[in-house]
Formats: sequence, structure tokens, C-alpha cells
Amino acid sequence: MTALEQYLGGLSDKRVGVIGAGVSNMPLIRMLRAAGVRVTVHDKKEPTELGDGYATLATLGVDFVLGPHYLDALDEDVIFRTPGVHPRFLEKARANGSEITSEMELFFAVCPCPIIGITGSDGKTTTTTLVSEILKHAGYTVHLGGNIGTPLLPRVDTMTENDLAVVELSSFQLMGMKHSPHIAAITNLTPNHLDYHKDFDEYVQAKTAIYRNQGENDKLILNLDDEVTRSLKASGNLFCTSKTQELANGVFLKDDVIYIADGGVRRELMPASDPHSGRAQRVQHDDGGGCRAGLCL
Repeated sequence: MTALEQYLGGLSDKRVGVIGAGVSNMPLIRMLRAAGVRVTVHDKKEPTELGDGYATLATLGVDFVLGPHYLDALDEDVIFRTPGVHPRFLEKARANGSEITSEMELFFAVCPCPIIGITGSDGKTTTTTLVSEILKHAGYTVHLGGNIGTPLLPRVDTMTENDLAVVELSSFQLMGMKHSPHIAAITNLTPNHLDYHKDFDEYVQAKTAIYRNQGENDKLILNLDDEVTRSLKASGNLFCTSKTQELANGVFLKDDVIYIADGGVRRELMPASDPHSGRAQRVQHDDGGGCRAGLCL
């Protein structure tokens, strides 16, 4: 029995609420109903506003709480929060005994393969995509998703322990997360989404949830050129990046050459100005340490 099957089996005698009837939640609802779980969908839209989605959900046999007071009746045993709803609106339900979770939280709990998670204020989509493509080029089976637009939970049954999941994570998704990826990276942190977060400190707290539950063998990658990420008090296996300073453990730029250093021993990765040169290709395919696609970091 897989971890996902075990989890779904544990919901057989529980009532489950799913907040949000959008397309992204449909795979989750289908999965729950296929396992025989009783599901109530909460959404601020009325049936006519949901359009075809309402008919689809009705066919699945879910219950509904719709309209402007859709959060008032939250009392299910387990509630899946949509990232668009701030956790503060669910405090009453939590206080009354409901377990608050999310599709992403469940994915982290049941994913059979290592997870690489990337967040930040800028550049996270580009970085996530590049990491995915580099790992594919290195021969891995990669599952790309998260905030980048593709739900990963429905694909868990197709994943193996030898695959890799590369996940973009927003501050909305990270709030309240109790799991962290095996490799976490924060590109930078600047004031953002302050119409959702009460202040910048809450925003930073949400972002740093990406590494707060890491284990002793997990790794965190921080950008030392960013003022906020440079000031984070991170413990554990820290690996850094910089364009302005030489590092003992990390990737850095010096004299137009990109280096990687581990324990003070550095080696050249590629020239920064001409990454497609023959010199770069030779370095890329001969890392000198048997590490594939940087997973030794």
C-alpha cells in the first residue's frame, strides 16, 4: 500500500472540506471521492458562477456550501485550504478541532521521491524551470509543478523513488506548511503580496517555512547577494550563491568564471560570459566528483 493509499484510507470515517471549487482543486476532489471520502466543497461563488464546474462536482456526489458565507460553516474533520484563503480565516475551525492541511502539504507527505523546492520574490519560476530542465538533461525523470501551474498530487502514483520532484512554492502555499523539501532554495526576498500578508515579517515567515522543517540530511540554498536572505538564521546544511564574494561552500562568480566550492576546495563550472563554449561543455560532463546535476550539494 502506498503512502497516498494509506492516507486516503484513514479518511474513510471522516468528513473532509475542500475550500475552492476551481480547476486546480478538481483532481484533489476526484481523488477523495474515488476513495469514498465524504467531501463538502466551500466556495464563495454561486452555482451559476461556477458554471460547468458545479455540474461536474455535483456528479461526483459532493456536498456544497456556496456564497458569501462559505467559510462560516467550516466544521469538517479535515479541511484542505486553498492558497488564496489566509489561514487566519480558519482559526475558528482549527480551534474547534478541525485539521487544516492543503493539497501541497499532502503531496509533500506522500511523495515517494526527493523534492526540490524553490521560492522567492522574483525569479522563482525561471529558476524552477531551469532546475527541471538541467535535471532532465542529466537523465532524471523530473516532475515539475506547484505554483508553476501543474498540480503534482494526482501524479504521485506514477512517481518512483528514483525520480525527482521540482516544485515552485508561493508564500500562500507555504503558510502553515509542516513539511519541507529535501533541497530548498530561496532566490531573494523583497516586499510582496502585502495585500494578503499583514506585513513584510509575515511574508518572510511564510517564505522561510520552506526550510524550517528540514532534516539533518537536507540542504538549504540561499542567495548571499540579497539583503534579507543573507540575514536569515538558518541551521543545518547551508549552501550559498554569490556574484560578489568567494565562498567556501557554494557557487560564486569570480573573474567571469563560475566556481563551485565544497569545504574550501573549489573547481571551475563554466565561464559566465560564454556558457556554450567547448570549455563549459567539458566541465559540465566531467564534474570530478561523481555528482549528478548538482545533487551532491
